[in-house]
Amino acid sequence: MPIDRKLLEILCCPVSKQALTVLSPEQLALINKQIAAGSIATADDRVITTPLNEGLITNNQQRIYRIDDNIPVMLEKESIPTDQFDGL
Repeated sequence: MPIDRKLLEILCCPVSKQALTVLSPEQLALINKQIAAGSIATADDRVITTPLNEGLITNNQQRIYRIDDNIPVMLEKESIPTDQFDGL
C-alpha cells in the first residue's frame, strides 16, 4: 500500500527541511542491489541488511528515509545518505 498523499504533502526532511518524494521502482532496485552487496549504511554508519519496500527521498536528492508498514521512519540517524550511490 503506497504512502498517503496527504501525509506526504506535510512531511519534510528533519535535517534539511527539504520536501520528499516517493522513490521510483528504478531507484528502489538500485538501492536494494547495493544493500544486498552490503555496501550501504545509515547516517550513523550501521550497515543496512534489509531491502527497502518503499522509501522517500529529499528533493535535493541527499537523504533517503525508509517506509515501514506505511510509516515513514523520519529519524536522522536512520536516514540513508545518497552519496553512497552511483547514478541515483
